[in-house]
Amino acid sequence: MVKKNAPEQGEQPVPVAGDEKLQKVLARAGCGSRREMERAIVAGEVQVNDRTATLGDRVTDSDKIVFRGKSIKNKSVRSKRRVILYNKPEGEICSRQDPEGRRTVFDALPSSGERWISVGRLDFNTSGLLLFTNDGDLANKLMHPSSVIDREYLVRIQGEVDDAMKKRLLEGVLLDDGVARFTDIVDGAGESRNRWFYCVVMEGRNREVRRLWESQGVRVSRLKRVRYGNIFIPSHVRVGQWLELNNREIADLCLTAGLEPERVKPDAPDTHKQRERHERKLRAGRNKRPARPAKPKS
Repeated sequence: MVKKNAPEQGEQPVPVAGDEKLQKVLARAGCGSRREMERAIVAGEVQVNDRTATLGDRVTDSDKIVFRGKSIKNKSVRSKRRVILYNKPEGEICSRQDPEGRRTVFDALPSSGERWISVGRLDFNTSGLLLFTNDGDLANKLMHPSSVIDREYLVRIQGEVDDAMKKRLLEGVLLDDGVARFTDIVDGAGESRNRWFYCVVMEGRNREVRRLWESQGVRVSRLKRVRYGNIFIPSHVRVGQWLELNNREIADLCLTAGLEPERVKPDAPDTHKQRERHERKLRAGRNKRPARPAKPKS
């Protein structure tokens, strides 16, 4: 039953077992941040039990919640927070489905009954580190600019790069959607007009790394994300493979995002053994997804 957060004057609120703020439930379901959900509630975009919700509503798992025409499930018993690291290959999209039938990043993830939420996106021709979680709060915190989480990329540049260009990129360049900049640029391998660089951005704007370099008249021929906050791609996780983070890694990621880590019990022996088996497969290269057969020519 929906319960109002604020009681009538002089009336004491009646506690309801398992009730939560509506915006918190929506955020955990991956609909957006709590602030965004508060605005959506005020705008009349949320219905609870077939009536328009108001800010201050609290809900339980027995309430029917609809957000912008889509039914939202609310579980009173929260599932364990999980995070998957995926080494995305080029040629995959970050949508759940594609009308053109292209492979999506969700095709590779474990089907364990979880609804995986992507932490940001990488474009079709960008490879590297993608994070997925079953916790909408964590996903939104990790993506929100206020969390100030850096993303590191390895990029191959075709064209002449000098110190003056790097200085401009570090100080800030005006793009179509405002000023953007790298917080760090470090030389990698290569020489002359075909060189590798490590560069860091603090936002997740669309194609930001490519646009920054291309604003200087050079071409990005390869782009790979190698780090998100404190998470790096382990050397044994090859392209097209995934790895589930352990409790310590998830706790560190939560602290990076400004969330309180969960107090969870150590993994059961069976869960620990399952993870070890998966890691052995990764190191042996046996869980890489097989290539999709080519479509016959019409």
